[in-house]
Amino acid sequence: MSTSGRSEGERRKGTGGYLPIEDYGLIGNMRTCALVGIDGSLDFMCWPDFDSPTVFGRLLDADRGGYFNISPTKGVQYTTKQQYLPSSNILQTRYIHEDGAMDLIDFFPRPKNTRVLSKKKQLPFRETVVVQDELKKWLVRRVECIRGTVDIDVEIFPAFDYARAEHTVEIHIPTRGHAEPESKTVTFSSKDLKLQLDVTIDKGDEDSITCPILQFATVKKDKLLGEGVVAHIHLEEGQAVSFVLRDDIPDHVTPDVTSEILDTQQHDTQAFWYNWISKSKYKGRWREVVNRSLMILKLLTYEPTGAIVAAPTFSVPEAIGGVRNWDYRFCWIRDSSFTIYILLRMGFTEEADSYMDFISDRFRKSRSPEGALPIMFTIRGETDIPELELSHLSGYRGSAPVRIGNGAAFHQQFDIYGELMDGIYLYNKYGKPVTWDQWVSVREILDYVLTIWKDPDMSIWEVRNNKQNFVYSKIMLWVAFDRGLRLSEKRCLPCPNRAAWMAARDEIYEEIMNK
Repeated sequence: MSTSGRSEGERRKGTGGYLPIEDYGLIGNMRTCALVGIDGSLDFMCWPDFDSPTVFGRLLDADRGGYFNISPTKGVQYTTKQQYLPSSNILQTRYIHEDGAMDLIDFFPRPKNTRVLSKKKQLPFRETVVVQDELKKWLVRRVECIRGTVDIDVEIFPAFDYARAEHTVEIHIPTRGHAEPESKTVTFSSKDLKLQLDVTIDKGDEDSITCPILQFATVKKDKLLGEGVVAHIHLEEGQAVSFVLRDDIPDHVTPDVTSEILDTQQHDTQAFWYNWISKSKYKGRWREVVNRSLMILKLLTYEPTGAIVAAPTFSVPEAIGGVRNWDYRFCWIRDSSFTIYILLRMGFTEEADSYMDFISDRFRKSRSPEGALPIMFTIRGETDIPELELSHLSGYRGSAPVRIGNGAAFHQQFDIYGELMDGIYLYNKYGKPVTWDQWVSVREILDYVLTIWKDPDMSIWEVRNNKQNFVYSKIMLWVAFDRGLRLSEKRCLPCPNRAAWMAARDEIYEEIMNK
């Protein structure tokens, strides 16, 4: 995506300070995600996990939400283009104007190597994929002048805990003497979270006689509950500045961030994504688009548990000014089943293994006394997800209310049983054989479905008023029985209620066709 001839301020005029959703790029590390605008502003990030409170949330309130902006000096007319580096989730934003050009690189680091370790699991036939090297929970933003000269403004205004928590700022003066003038640190401290910003400056060629100067100053903005920092930098061709945001802890594994370390992290991250997407079985004409979609789906997986979030954001409206603004940072059975289906077909079985471990654990721990499954879970498998409205936030382009949490966990959306059973059937076909414990859970779930398939529900439409007999739900209930029967036949698995399942499947079919 690209735009031309507009400065950062002009791009947001007429929309109340908001960018169009399509002007954002997504980065992540299978723990959390961030949205980076084509103007260089990071406007959304929850830290440290998908469902954690926001640190930057200008996406949902232009004045109170907080942001981290890196862009040419205000008033400069420039052309921008945003794209991912090849076969990776490293985002590049390029700015071009009369005097020079610069690249802004955004990513969350990943170690390039993973290895498989044997580990006792609750289920047999499972492997645990663990990270061999340390996963650095960093946000990295690197800006480099690639032609001429550029003047850059940096603005960092966090707003902790959904812009509800006050914070303090401290700018640390380097204590290592004159030899390391390129290192600077800023800490942002709220009651529950402390973040450290490390800055490194690369002066470019060894024979360069000038070194970029970066001097932070604190600034207080109206409606924000704490100060931010701003800086102005002049870069010449080949010079670069890097910013690393990470937890402020006493003993970092990497205490001092240097340009060399960041070069290695960027290289390893690029290698990780290249190695991952190289497993794809898709070789058709739409390879670039399909691979990009697969890498975005990978970003939505929560690596510690195997859960898959429906979206990394909350309260982005279905329609501008509308009220259907839900929190989607949770794991829906429906969405996850569709995701696993495509990942399996494209050859990514490790993600399917992790998700099957996650959902199988839910079979045992999360069903109601009657046998019903919740339609969604947190990324850790919980079902208690209180839904709250944040009245102090105005919402994206005024689309209030802003909601966190989701009260729909125990809504009756019967289509989930069809999507779930289809996913299990495909996992057995393209992944690994379902275990005996999983099959017992499948039988129990389908026996429960026998008791409710004639009832009205809220279906995929997630209506929060009168339940209805939605055709989509009935078709997916047919799918549930059909996939259960197929699985039983293909694996010769014992099925005490086979006749009842077949009768229900046929009755659903006839009812749909006759009505």
